[in-house]
Amino acid sequence: MSIKICCVCENKDAKYKCPKCKQTYCSVVCCNKHRDNCKENTEVKICSESESPVKKSDMSYDFPTEDTVPIDKLEQLRYSEEVKNCLKNPQVRDIISSVLTDKDPTKAIAKAMIEPVFVELADACLKIVEPPDEEKPC
Repeated sequence: MSIKICCVCENKDAKYKCPKCKQTYCSVVCCNKHRDNCKENTEVKICSESESPVKKSDMSYDFPTEDTVPIDKLEQLRYSEEVKNCLKNPQVRDIISSVLTDKDPTKAIAKAMIEPVFVELADACLKIVEPPDEEKPC
């Protein structure tokens, strides 16, 4: 077994590994310090259409309905600073995970909508997907 050295404090008993850059660290304190300076965390890569494995023109819904959100609107969510800020909250991410794994997602979303932090995310998404009438183009 090799000795793993903490990338922050250089302790020789690093038991944990950063999921983004794979460097090792030994504690929550070191994890937090590393996260603030993680190269993978600070480098934001924006893929061009040529790099994307699936072209937007190839993406479509199998069973669209009148409530189906257009693909281009979903793409806009990716670049929303408001949505990104909401997703920084671990409680929001936990709620999303629980909705995705629940046997009854409709009930899980109704339960999630009681949480103000989740409502904030939902509102941020709706501003993009379904803007208020005064913001809609003519």
